[in-house]
Amino acid sequence: MAFIQIVEGHTDHLDEINKLSEAWEAATEGRRTSTRSILTVDRNDPRHFTVIVFFDSYESAMENSNMPETQEFSGKLVALLDGPPSFSDLEVVEDNS
Repeated sequence: MAFIQIVEGHTDHLDEINKLSEAWEAATEGRRTSTRSILTVDRNDPRHFTVIVFFDSYESAMENSNMPETQEFSGKLVALLDGPPSFSDLEVVEDNS
């Protein structure tokens, strides 16, 4: 079953987060298990961002999460946020795309 993780936080460092993300993508090319990601910014609060990451399954998400590059990225990301990020781990029940 498909799996989606949503990460939310507040920051004034979105450009730095984008650079970190690009570096992570380059470092994990051909090995990461995420199939798609979307970065959004709240129109009413430009400091509030949401990242939506798609995986084939929960297991593939955990494989991705356990990669050393992902662990390093997470530590650097948290340092750029106003507080800890919030996570939603979602099992896809129905997809009508």
